[in-house]
Amino acid sequence: MPRKPATIADRVTPRPVTDELRRQVREELPEIGLISDQQLQEKVVEAWAFALAGSSFKSIREIPPAGNPGTNEAVRGDQTDHLRGVTRIALQVADELMAKYPELEIDRDTVIAGGLVHDVGKAWEFDPVNRKRWKASQKRFGKPSIRHPAYGAHICLTVGLPEEIAHIAMAHSGEGELLVRSLENTIVHHADYTFWYVLLAGGMIKPETVREKDLRYVQDRGY
Repeated sequence: MPRKPATIADRVTPRPVTDELRRQVREELPEIGLISDQQLQEKVVEAWAFALAGSSFKSIREIPPAGNPGTNEAVRGDQTDHLRGVTRIALQVADELMAKYPELEIDRDTVIAGGLVHDVGKAWEFDPVNRKRWKASQKRFGKPSIRHPAYGAHICLTVGLPEEIAHIAMAHSGEGELLVRSLENTIVHHADYTFWYVLLAGGMIKPETVREKDLRYVQDRGY
């Protein structure tokens, strides 16, 4: 017998993407202004606005500062701190290496845009409405049904971001071990992991959220 479809109460009803929401995204992620290509700026804004409008989050700041839901969550801050931090770390790496090895030809706009949207799929994976549905029926939906890298790539392509940016969203995390990362994605990937591992080593991750496999990065914290 076919399963009954999920009810409306089980899912978020998408909201319109408004100019106010776009302005809010720019305010929350001021590094968007570092992108030299105006059209790319607008598409980065659109990606986050579209992702938020399809979730129960009204703001990027409402998304917890964690790598995955309930896992490796920073002791303070929000998701904008992670996105902005990773972007700035990645840009510093790119600029430093380009100064010595200009033949690398790193695309700064791709690094910045990729850093800012690498976790755009978290609006889906972290959404309490989605998590409640997945928890209620892992047999049916999985848990999560789609991880944030895959959903982020979907968002990027939907709003017309270049393939190179969607690739960063898709492969900045574990999914990237199944393919060859681009140069810019390699930079964002290591900036992302550096962000979390330094917080782990410095005791700035909530102890109850540290994964067992990550305990080896924690120094002198008694957990």
